[in-house]
Amino acid sequence: MRPPTSCWASDVEHPLRTLLWDAARGRPPEPDGSIDVLAPPDGAHAALVSFPAHLVVAAPLDAKRIEEWVAPGDFASWTSPEFVTWLAGAVDARVGSQDVVLAAPGERRSPSIALRERTGPVDHKRVRRATRHRIDARVWTDERERAVLVVGRGLTGRYELAFEVGPDWRGHGLGRAIVATARTLVPEGEPLFAQVDPANAASLRALLAAGFLPIGAEILFFAR
Repeated sequence: MRPPTSCWASDVEHPLRTLLWDAARGRPPEPDGSIDVLAPPDGAHAALVSFPAHLVVAAPLDAKRIEEWVAPGDFASWTSPEFVTWLAGAVDARVGSQDVVLAAPGERRSPSIALRERTGPVDHKRVRRATRHRIDARVWTDERERAVLVVGRGLTGRYELAFEVGPDWRGHGLGRAIVATARTLVPEGEPLFAQVDPANAASLRALLAAGFLPIGAEILFFAR
């Protein structure tokens, strides 16, 4: 394992940010079974980010304490309930969901669907959840308000999206159009990330159809 790095200053990129950006551009970490232990990132109290055969533990803990629970190449231990529960207690945080992470580059092209930005408060559960741990969040709906889209900055300052299609409008390609249009709302070439529960097949299909590709999985930990 690599030793913890010092907390990143405002003008220095966190190492996890570099790993995420590289993976989003088709250059994931070497699948060598190794574990990186890094300082906690902006956007979460701690994070477990799993790339193919490569784990990142970003938490305010010494590497020796991490080594008591996980070992290089022992993939079963990396996100085991026992380790996740211990880590949450060690950093005094609550555990978020375990999500698939997908990414796609921003594009400069015509939107797939016309969206209207909402500048006032939006009373929607997806918006409340999506803005809880993101900064600079912006909210859009389609003209008939059948779906909602949120784009903000989350883990390590990356652009993240969240979306939801109303129950009466699902299964007609609206989700795919919404997330494809989201790619036009970030700078060209800048990675846009999405975190999805592995069981949420509809959202995964929409993201894949819109050009997003899976790069790994993650569990985030937030202050209680």
